[in-house]
Amino acid sequence: MELTLDRIGQRVGAAIHLHPLSLAVQPGTVTVLLGATQAGKTTLMRVMAGLDLPSQGRVTVDGRDVTGLPVRQRNVAMVYQQFINYPSMTVFDNIASPLKLRGGLDAAAVVQGVQAIAERLHIEPFLKRLPAELSGGQQQRVALARALAKDAPLMLLDEPLVNLDYKLREELRDELSALFAAGSSTVVYATTEPTEALLLGGWTAVMDCGEVLQYGPTADVFHRPVSIRVARAFSDPPMNLLPAGAPRLGLTLAAATPDTTIGLRASALRVVQRPGDIALLGVVELAEISGSDTFVHVATPAGELVAQLSGVHFFDLGAPITLYLDPAQVYVFGADGLLLSAPARKGG
Repeated sequence: MELTLDRIGQRVGAAIHLHPLSLAVQPGTVTVLLGATQAGKTTLMRVMAGLDLPSQGRVTVDGRDVTGLPVRQRNVAMVYQQFINYPSMTVFDNIASPLKLRGGLDAAAVVQGVQAIAERLHIEPFLKRLPAELSGGQQQRVALARALAKDAPLMLLDEPLVNLDYKLREELRDELSALFAAGSSTVVYATTEPTEALLLGGWTAVMDCGEVLQYGPTADVFHRPVSIRVARAFSDPPMNLLPAGAPRLGLTLAAATPDTTIGLRASALRVVQRPGDIALLGVVELAEISGSDTFVHVATPAGELVAQLSGVHFFDLGAPITLYLDPAQVYVFGADGLLLSAPARKGG
């Protein structure tokens, strides 16, 4: 399906929740709405679903204006952060309900469909239980399964994995990517996590303060953020930003002038020197181990930096440290905050 938002805006009293924006969602694939809390993601999804009427603009589906059409008259599946299931129905019946409503399936086909989805979401042992007998994470998986079973042309998922534990979240991201690819739905998926956007692929719309800052293929948006605002939102940890004229930076870049800003992704900083690297001397302020990475906060004459080092490393607080950087990995932003140059992507 082709979902298009034309100059959509949302205002509640004096508060602006969405600034006027236009967005043509890429049909048949995943669009990630990426942004911090209160960026406008949920508000935009509620307008897409027909749960809320926008203050201005219109929503079209396959060229038809559906702006005033209520959600009950739209074929939409939606999953929220907080799971919503039918409490008096078993897990099996929760998942089977949209299959039965769809019609054209005999009992054996319904059972087969429920089993297949339940296995992919790791809830097949719980099919005879009621939702209240499950953990929060298990109940969220039931809600996901019911949405997938509906096989609606438009599927909206508002941070559906946020309440799951880290390991299960990682597993389900891969499973969901495969399920989305195998289906024909247009999927809109909201998240605050840049890593999740990269794992899901597809297209990404970066949002901030009720605005869509950039929309395009996920890899393109990540590698060529059009502005500092996009670069900040699409980096975890946030991109290091330093004035190009910072003392002892040691960079000579054609696009850089004293009034420009350079951006360094945390993953581009290393403690092992390579040919052509420049060195940044500093002092360790904090070292955090997260999973298989170590995040080192360093005070340098150029400014505060965060380096993301692969593996587990230990540093004494206050100890001197030298960070190394390939100048080819530097972003340059103009005085207006817009991108002037970006690192060349590997493979073209």
